[in-house]
Amino acid sequence: MKKIMFYCQYLTGMGHLVRSTEIVRQLVKDFQVCFINGGPTVPGFEIPSEVEIATLPPLWIEDGELQVAEGFANLEEVKEARRNALINLFDKFRPDCLITEFFPFGRHKLFFELIPLLDHIKSVAPSTKIVSSVRDIVGRTDLDKEAEIICELTSKYFDLILFHSDRKFQKLEESFSRVKELNCEVRYTGFVAQSSPENQTLSESDITNLNRKELLILVSVGGGRLGYELLESVIEASLILKNKLPHHIQIFTGPFMPEEQFSQLQQLALDKSNVTLQRYTTNLMAYMEKADLSISLSGYNTTMNILRTGVRSLVAPIGHYSYDKEQLVRTQKLENLGIVEVLDPENLEPAYLAQKIIDRLDKDLDAKASYVFDLQGAEKTRLFLKELLLEKVTVTA
Repeated sequence: MKKIMFYCQYLTGMGHLVRSTEIVRQLVKDFQVCFINGGPTVPGFEIPSEVEIATLPPLWIEDGELQVAEGFANLEEVKEARRNALINLFDKFRPDCLITEFFPFGRHKLFFELIPLLDHIKSVAPSTKIVSSVRDIVGRTDLDKEAEIICELTSKYFDLILFHSDRKFQKLEESFSRVKELNCEVRYTGFVAQSSPENQTLSESDITNLNRKELLILVSVGGGRLGYELLESVIEASLILKNKLPHHIQIFTGPFMPEEQFSQLQQLALDKSNVTLQRYTTNLMAYMEKADLSISLSGYNTTMNILRTGVRSLVAPIGHYSYDKEQLVRTQKLENLGIVEVLDPENLEPAYLAQKIIDRLDKDLDAKASYVFDLQGAEKTRLFLKELLLEKVTVTA
């Protein structure tokens, strides 16, 4: 059985982890997979049991700088430990293919470990295929400044770019104008959308929440490092909504929301009987399928959940606009297609939000967007890699 090593580093939220895991879920059907996790632990998050998991000392970004977890050494020592660990893992696992998630279009703060790894592979195992796994919108505002090095890295190291988008929605050249200079094949996989677990295990709180008879308003902000102001406004708007319609608001703050912010939201929700506040659930898709309305940011995975379930949606493109316009670009396209309605992130007054919620619930749902877009990105990723590593297969892009 051919071997694949999958390098995943999530620096702000957990979207890259979720998408990568969905891909790996498909890859284990045909390959032996080693999954390298470079980010903080997400309690309860499950990676398929067939996968060999290698965990690096975690890194993430706050205020534009790399951070190390409490109990680990200083940043330079962590860098050295990770760099050595990656090379040792490669030598031990000896994969036929390395997949780098988002690199070289991003993750340039991790040159210290990725370039030595790629050089080592070229030196000791030059037949190893190197593949980049890239979301639908690169989004970085500084991309033009780094376009030359992206082209150089791609030409020097990479055999294939798997672009996880439906070309009807977003083409790579819309994010990266120098596609023709990449000297590397680009394959469109379609969107990588989460599937409902075959053997779903619901907690007691999940069962209680999902069996409520009132309208269910689901509110989520991905990993939780962004979106506090949206959750605060929703809780304050719940007082207005309580007297206007029977409902319950289920909020997930995300596992990475700072403890101080989570405590503030707990205090705010304390006397709100129509609000339940939790950090995280492994069963978000079940909530999306049940919800009468989803309120969220517009990251890749939340958008895929919206497309998969066809749930009514209000989205707030809250992101790092100074250096990353990913959510803003995606939101504008979704709004133009009539798939979502947008909340102005600069105007999250509770009265405004409450009225937007009421108006959205009053509107009829359009046909599910899953009928429009290709959501088989994980499956097609597996097939493209079979074509690259095993055999010639016919894949309809």
